[in-house]
Amino acid sequence: MTRTHSTPLAEINFDSPVGSLTIIVSETGLAAVLWPTEREGRVVLAATGNRSSSHDRVIAVVTDQLDKYFAGTLSTFDVPLDPVGTDFQQAVWAKLYDIDFGTTKTYGEVAASLGSPKASRAVGAATGKNPISIIVPCHRVVGASGALTGFAGGLDAKRALLELEGHTAATFGSQPRSAPAV
Repeated sequence: MTRTHSTPLAEINFDSPVGSLTIIVSETGLAAVLWPTEREGRVVLAATGNRSSSHDRVIAVVTDQLDKYFAGTLSTFDVPLDPVGTDFQQAVWAKLYDIDFGTTKTYGEVAASLGSPKASRAVGAATGKNPISIIVPCHRVVGASGALTGFAGGLDAKRALLELEGHTAATFGSQPRSAPAV
């Protein structure tokens, strides 16, 4: 079952080192971090423009933590999340959220962690629908060989995010370093 937002949404644009992002928040949490290529396809997330102090509090937490992540001083996000998706998508996104900074997992490993080791394609589809890029780190999911695979922000952005976390092309699919002290 797909849940919809029960409170109005607000959005801001956020310029990051890997490109422009649209941050969409509800009054209770982060609904989406979207790349420009995703914005038009997310009709269900259309923001109302009626920004409240609740929206502003969530926006402040999200932008502060993204700034720290891109500065290399934050490895674990602690942002209230409010994504919309099916039960299966929500389960996949929860597993993605648990992938540690500086590590990667394959789609098959994520599927196995859900108790469905043969569901790697379904996991890939749900990963592709992840509305909260970077914070729900779908960039940390790689192909079975460790190769970089599809990413809404493009493979260059995925590579840049993994490199920010200590990976090099030779280490995609492995665990090269520990997280920065927080």
